[in-house]
Amino acid sequence: MSNLDERLKKTAGEDRLDRASKERNVTENREISDEDRLVMFRQQFWQSALPDLPKINGYHVCWLTTNNPRDTIQARIRLGYEPITAADIPGWDHASLKTGEYAGMIGVNEMLAFKLPIPLYQRYMHEAHHAMPLEEESKLQETADYIRDQAQSMGANVSVGDGIQDLRIKVPNPTFEG
Repeated sequence: MSNLDERLKKTAGEDRLDRASKERNVTENREISDEDRLVMFRQQFWQSALPDLPKINGYHVCWLTTNNPRDTIQARIRLGYEPITAADIPGWDHASLKTGEYAGMIGVNEMLAFKLPIPLYQRYMHEAHHAMPLEEESKLQETADYIRDQAQSMGANVSVGDGIQDLRIKVPNPTFEG
C-alpha cells in the first residue's frame, strides 16, 4: 500500500490512537450551567415565534411578510396598511430596523409590523369572512338545486341533505374586533 493509501484508510492502525482514548488536560470548565441553559431556552422561543404587538388605539395590528410575491408589502400599503415604527409603540426601539429598505420600521427577520384603521379592517374582515363565504354557499345551493331539478325531470327521487338545507339558514352579520 502506498503512503497516500495508508492516510486514506478508514480504520485506525495500531500506531494510530483514538483522540478520546488520550487524556487531555482540560483548561476550562466545559459544562453548561443551568443559567446558560435557561438563556438558551429563552432564545429558542424568541427565534421561533413573533412577539405579540401591543394594541394601538383605532388600529388593528399585525405582522406581514416581505417574502410573499403574491401578497407584497407595497400591495398592502395600497390597501391602507401603515408601517409601525418605534414612535408608535414606545419601548420597541430594539425591534426597529436600522438599515435597508424598511429602516425605521418594527421588524423581526422577514416580518414587518403594520397597522390598519379599525373601520377598514372590519370591512375587509366582513368581505373575506362573511360576504365571500355567503356567495360560495349560494353557488353550492344553486348547484344542488340544479342537480335535484335535473334528476327529478328524469323521474328520479331526490333527497336534499341536511348540509344543503343548513346553507339556506340566514346568518347574521358578524362583528370583528381589531
